[in-house]
Amino acid sequence: MRRYSKGGVVQQRGRWKGLWYEDGIKKSRIVGLCKEMTKTEARQAVETIIAKLKPQSEKPLFGDFVENVYFPYYTRKWKESTRENNQQRIRTHLLAAFRDRPLDGLLRDDLQDFMDTKGNAGLSFSVVDHLRWDLKQIFDMAVAEGKVVRNPALLLFTPKTAPKPIHRAMTVVQVRQCFSALNRRERLIAKLAILAGMRPGEIFAMTWGRLTATHADIMQRIYRRKLDTPKTDNSTRHAALSAGLLADIEAWRSVAIAAKDDAWVFPSERMTPLSKDNCWRRSMLPKLEAVGLGWCNFQVMRRTHATLMRQLKADPKLVADQLGHTVDVSLNVYAQSPVAGRAVIVNELEMLVQ
Repeated sequence: MRRYSKGGVVQQRGRWKGLWYEDGIKKSRIVGLCKEMTKTEARQAVETIIAKLKPQSEKPLFGDFVENVYFPYYTRKWKESTRENNQQRIRTHLLAAFRDRPLDGLLRDDLQDFMDTKGNAGLSFSVVDHLRWDLKQIFDMAVAEGKVVRNPALLLFTPKTAPKPIHRAMTVVQVRQCFSALNRRERLIAKLAILAGMRPGEIFAMTWGRLTATHADIMQRIYRRKLDTPKTDNSTRHAALSAGLLADIEAWRSVAIAAKDDAWVFPSERMTPLSKDNCWRRSMLPKLEAVGLGWCNFQVMRRTHATLMRQLKADPKLVADQLGHTVDVSLNVYAQSPVAGRAVIVNELEMLVQ
């Protein structure tokens, strides 16, 4: 059986030059001009060339199918952040386990044994569940391409041994402790997360021109230090700002080094967007740990927004729109129901039936 490398690209005099090995022999071909195609597109062109060179009579391997068929197609749909996460997860786990296995030789029990192994390895429930979905989608495409007859991943389940995270939210008292513990800049960041329900990437990507007298115009976010569009279509929104929060924003604007419309609300010393991780690790977490809130993070803050809004009996649709979610996600994923709140309704039930 002839062996092919995955291939790569280099720039050469304004052109993308594709490189790969075929049975240990180095091959190359110009695939396009640098000004007309991105590096990702050039890599995909090389992968297509390699796929066409391979004899069609060979049984497709799992790794070849993922790299040459699945990735080139789905990367056209995925956002850059999604693409990075998905490709890293699939290459780290699925390709490491099945790269050289024939696509039609993988059975349901093989895949479920893999899932069980990952569940026992300490990976989070979310990661293992994503791997289950990845396998289903890969084999769905393999069925559609006529590479396999049936999808062996259709009935896979995420093992119970995969640890599920504890979803916590702050109480009103803890929110007050949080605000009191933080310094001026970090307190404003926390208020945007808790009171306005904004994601950290949205907060640190905010420019002064996007803050109006009533709301934050969320049109971009920072993800892994890259400026990107919001996470989903629902995430592009106008997030309402409370009166007190607006006053805090104006007070922060009055001491800002730069307050032009295109200036960052929270700039670094180099006048680039402030790093979420650096801000949290250096300025926020130590202060919160000092008051017993070291378990808190930005996701807890957004979950707190949803939870406290539910306690206020706010319209679920309004809360979902504020968070940039669907109503289902807002209620079933973010909003928590404290025992004290449930105690009220069970007592009301008891009084009703007595």
